[in-house]
Amino acid sequence: MRIQIQPGVHLFVDIEGLGQVPDGPVLRHKPTLVLIHGGPGFDHTGFRPFFSRFADLCQIVYFDLRGHGRSDPRPPEEWRLDVFADDVVRLCDALGVVKPIVLGQSFGGFVAQRYLARHPAHPDKVVLSSTSHHFGLARKIERFGALGGPQAAAATREFWEHPGPASWAAYEKHCRHLYNTRPKNPDAGRWMIFKPEILFTHTRTELPGMDLRPGLARVQCPVLVMAGEEDPVTPPQDAEEIVAALPAAWVRFERFAGVGHGPWRDDPEAAERVLRAFLQSP
Repeated sequence: MRIQIQPGVHLFVDIEGLGQVPDGPVLRHKPTLVLIHGGPGFDHTGFRPFFSRFADLCQIVYFDLRGHGRSDPRPPEEWRLDVFADDVVRLCDALGVVKPIVLGQSFGGFVAQRYLARHPAHPDKVVLSSTSHHFGLARKIERFGALGGPQAAAATREFWEHPGPASWAAYEKHCRHLYNTRPKNPDAGRWMIFKPEILFTHTRTELPGMDLRPGLARVQCPVLVMAGEEDPVTPPQDAEEIVAALPAAWVRFERFAGVGHGPWRDDPEAAERVLRAFLQSP
């Protein structure tokens, strides 16, 4: 379905599970889990089918960010973290969702960090998965080089410094298969609508000077930070620095051995165990 969040702005939204569950003589409320996808330029389909397993605990909201996937095309000046972060609130308002649990994966974690900074009282809980607070190019180059050799290191530098179709093609060839330690679902790429112009624009504009840590001091809810030890694009050192920037009373940190980008892709059992415990925690 497509949901209007502002005049003329519609987001693609898919909802899984009941929000009110019959439980004897009452309807029991379940929390709402809002999933912010990676990218930029990708869509929500990277969350499927793994997150269906949490429908017993939560009503799950999948959506495509403004301008992404099946949502309305929008002009480049709107492809900004502040706009995406505020859209989380706008979407919840449109759906009548109060105190959501918000999960941001990779670029979605950038959005979730800006959302925490701009709307600290809005969420009930937040998950920051395989994400970063800054550009961190030197770490990316070192990690891809360690996994894929000089060609991977060179392709990493070239794409992140000069994003465009040619550098992306080389990055796809030499680096993308290094994101994870298990083979990807061969069908998943066919589900996705990829808009590379959004990726290139963000990489040229907001990403190089980004530092999301100052806003994390405003956090007012539990935050779970998840990091794969083998993640080359958002290395675990980035997660450590996010954890250090969060109020100690609110943060929980889980590292996953033998895991790359997106813990559930490489160790679904461990990721489910950690997420299920956090989703059910008070």
